[in-house]
Amino acid sequence: MLIDKAIQFAAVAHEGQYRKGTMIPYIIHPVSVGFLLQKIGCEEEVIAAGILHDTVEDTDIELEDIKREFGERVALLVLSVSEPDKTLPWEERKAHTIESLQKAGEDTIIITLADKTHNLRTLLLDLQEQGEAVWEKFKRGKEKQSWYHHSIYESTANMEQSPKISQLRSDYKKLIDAIFN
Repeated sequence: MLIDKAIQFAAVAHEGQYRKGTMIPYIIHPVSVGFLLQKIGCEEEVIAAGILHDTVEDTDIELEDIKREFGERVALLVLSVSEPDKTLPWEERKAHTIESLQKAGEDTIIITLADKTHNLRTLLLDLQEQGEAVWEKFKRGKEKQSWYHHSIYESTANMEQSPKISQLRSDYKKLIDAIFN
């Protein structure tokens, strides 16, 4: 029930948004992140937070809305995977994400890895269809994207690996290698 509510909430919040450079409704991404989290056996609150992970960052939804509708834990997880200040330059925002992962809790790491894994799955499909032209839809091209994803992967390497983190890191690494190496 919590997962269904999160999907409905996110669908309304992301209404009219599309994946970068496509006509694919944005809601496909957070729902896919939720599916990844469900597939590896995460609990409902983590799955709900995965589905809601971009609502505070990319819509008019505020953290208090998430807390009121889904509870404190889901709100804290959404906060933990949200960029704190979207007005900062891309490099600063991404460096913050990388640094924060080094001291993040397991659920935050799992949601982040599921998010990035889905992003790279989509990117790989686009790369296969469009070739190198795919990089034109990014303000920061292939080199910066490579830096970011390799850094995310490395920032999660030094912690005790749960089976969920290990599975997601393995999947993520395969995608990084397929796209950037």
